[in-house]
Amino acid sequence: MGESKIRIGISHGDINGIGYEVIIKTLLESHIIDMCTPIVYGSPKVAAYHRKALNIENFNFNIIKKADDAHDKRANIINCVDEEIRVELGKSTPVAGEAAFLALEAAVKDLKEGKIQAIVTAPINKHNIQSEKFRFSGHTEFLQSFFGPCDVLMLMVGSILKVGVVAGHVPMKNVPEYIEKERILKKIRVLNTSLIMDFTIRRPKIAVLGLNPHAGDNGLLGDEELREIIPAIQMANKENILAFGPYAADGFFGSGAFSKFDATLAMYHDQGLAPFKTLVIDEGVNYTAGLPIVRTSPAHGTAYEITGKNEAGFGSFRNALYLARDIYYNRKLNNDVSVNPLPYGLPEELQNIKE
Repeated sequence: MGESKIRIGISHGDINGIGYEVIIKTLLESHIIDMCTPIVYGSPKVAAYHRKALNIENFNFNIIKKADDAHDKRANIINCVDEEIRVELGKSTPVAGEAAFLALEAAVKDLKEGKIQAIVTAPINKHNIQSEKFRFSGHTEFLQSFFGPCDVLMLMVGSILKVGVVAGHVPMKNVPEYIEKERILKKIRVLNTSLIMDFTIRRPKIAVLGLNPHAGDNGLLGDEELREIIPAIQMANKENILAFGPYAADGFFGSGAFSKFDATLAMYHDQGLAPFKTLVIDEGVNYTAGLPIVRTSPAHGTAYEITGKNEAGFGSFRNALYLARDIYYNRKLNNDVSVNPLPYGLPEELQNIKE
């Protein structure tokens, strides 16, 4: 495997959703093979089923048994499920949930062992994947458990903005208990570090949103801003992190204020993701910041309603593949620089030269 080419694992997600459609459409682009060696963790049989349903004739996977056998000029696939698995397009089934987990489990094990260098996860159904082995509200929480302990952040990445959230996959009734200054500070730290190490932004500027309407209006509409959010921002500033706010969420995105910052930290899921998906739904990527490994995902779900109809756009999945590769190399570059920093000041042979 050459220096400029890495192996990226792809977990197939829910087999009854649009996962295989966006995977295949992305891998049909010839330049993808030039930038990475893709390895799908899934099922050749399911892939063939979707390919036939979509009437895609000019594509085939290279079937392998393990990541070490991957062909660097082909799109590879490893079977992770029962050969007799049943596909039911557009339906949520226990079989689909189990298949999603088995593929994810195989991919993250290879990732942990260094057999692949990054992972892109196709959409899962958060309900049907639940089992004795998977009791998490999503990929982010599962990966945190698998690779932890570490502080993580769900970070949505688009061409014009990046949005993280303090309370991710959390019921609305429980959100207030998550708005606590230490937790907010941890999320600000993760976001700041990720912007530096993963996106090579030297002095990132972070906007922090308020929780309440009008950011609490000085306590009139809620005091979380005064009690928790502002103190967290102040603590971040003392650590030399350029965090600002809190800003009222209602006008922050519509006014374009987000464009003045390198990233925005929202307080809860829909506060950040609703405007993000409105602005960049077709291109956005879900990135798990804070992990010791690189994981990205398209910013959409299983889309059962259009499965098998050849209507799914694949820009988000393609960008997830691009971003996984870019972050891997950005991290490598930053780590190399920290290990072998450029010398400071004049070279030794010039230090004794007088004017």
